[in-house]
Amino acid sequence: MHNMLNYQQLIQKIQAFDPIAYAQNRNYTQAQVSELSVYISRGVIDTLTVLQVLLQKGYSYSDLRPFVQQLAWRDFFQHVWMHKGSTINTDLKQAQQGVLHHQIPTAVLEANTSITAIDKAIEQLQNQGHVHNHLRMYIAFLTCNLAGSHWLQPAQWMYYHLNDGDWASNALSWQWVAGAFASKKYIANQENINRFTNTNQLGTYLDCSYESLANLPVPDQLQSVSDLQYNTKLPETIFPELNTALPVLLYNYYNLSPLWHANEEVNRVLLLEPNHFNQYPISNKCLQTALQLAAQIPNLKIITANFSILQEKYPSVKFVFKEHPLNKHYQGKTEPRQFLVNELPKPFHSFFPFWKHCDQQLSKQFH
Repeated sequence: MHNMLNYQQLIQKIQAFDPIAYAQNRNYTQAQVSELSVYISRGVIDTLTVLQVLLQKGYSYSDLRPFVQQLAWRDFFQHVWMHKGSTINTDLKQAQQGVLHHQIPTAVLEANTSITAIDKAIEQLQNQGHVHNHLRMYIAFLTCNLAGSHWLQPAQWMYYHLNDGDWASNALSWQWVAGAFASKKYIANQENINRFTNTNQLGTYLDCSYESLANLPVPDQLQSVSDLQYNTKLPETIFPELNTALPVLLYNYYNLSPLWHANEEVNRVLLLEPNHFNQYPISNKCLQTALQLAAQIPNLKIITANFSILQEKYPSVKFVFKEHPLNKHYQGKTEPRQFLVNELPKPFHSFFPFWKHCDQQLSKQFH
C-alpha cells in the first residue's frame, strides 16, 4: 500500500503537476495522471482548492480549463447524488438495455477476460486499489455491454477495491457506460483499446468493427457468472471519554480533512458505521488507506458504531458534520462542502449544461 501524503506534501504534489500535459494525454494509460483522486474522494482536499493551488502556481484559468473540466465531472456526480439520493442505485435516465443477469462475469473477477490490457487493469485494481479512468470504462463496457451484466453489482465490486472509491462517480460512471445514465451505450473495440493502452493484441473477440461489436453475442470467455458477497471488517473500538462541554466534530469515510476547524478546541471523532459499510463494503486495503489519512488529524478518536448508538452514548453533546448524501441520518449542525461552484441555479441532470454553468462562473472569477 502507498504511504499517504500529509497535507503539505499534497499541496507540493499539486504544484508539481503539469495540467497541460495531462490535458493532451489523459486518455492514454501510460500518461501522467494527477493521483489526487483518493485525497478528493476522502475529503482531504476539495476541487476548488486544487484549482486555486494551480492558479497560484501561475497557470491561467484557460490553461487549466481541460483539467478543471475533469474536476467538474466529480462535482457533477456529487451534485446528482445530493439531488437524487439513493435512487442513483437504480437506472436513472432509462432502463439499461440488454441485461441478461444481475451478476458479474467470473472472468472479470479472475482477470481472465482474454483482453490483455483489461486483465492487467483488473489485477492492478485488486492488488493496488487503483486503475486508470479509461480502463474503468473498458471494464464496464466489457461487463455490461458485452457480457450482459446489470451495472449495479459490478459497480459494487469495483468500489470495494478502489482506494479512491466515491460511490457517486463510480455508480454514475457505470450507468453512463451501460446506457442507463446516457443516451447510448459506450463501446470500444480492440483497435481502440490497443491505441490507448499501448498494447498490440490481435485476433480477440473485440478485434472487429464497431458495427459488428454492437451485435456480438456474449463471448464464451464471459459466459460464466458469479455472485459477490463482500463485507468490511471494521476495527473494534471502545467509547472514549469526551469533553461534553465541547462540540463533537464527526469525520467519516468521506470527510477526512485535516484543515476542518483546525486548531479549535473540540472533540474529534472518526465514525465508522457498520450500517454504512454493510451497504457500501470496502476492502481492508481501502480501509487502511482511510485510517492512514485519519492518523494525520491530531487527537482524532475512532468509534465503530452507528450514529444512533453514538447519540445514546453522548446525549448532551452537539455534533457537527459536513453535508453528505450518506449521512442524512446524522443529527446536529450540518456544514456545507466546498465545490468548484457552490451556488447552482437548479438541479442539472446531464454534465454539459452543468459544466457550462461552472465554466462561466469560474471564467468570471478567475479571468
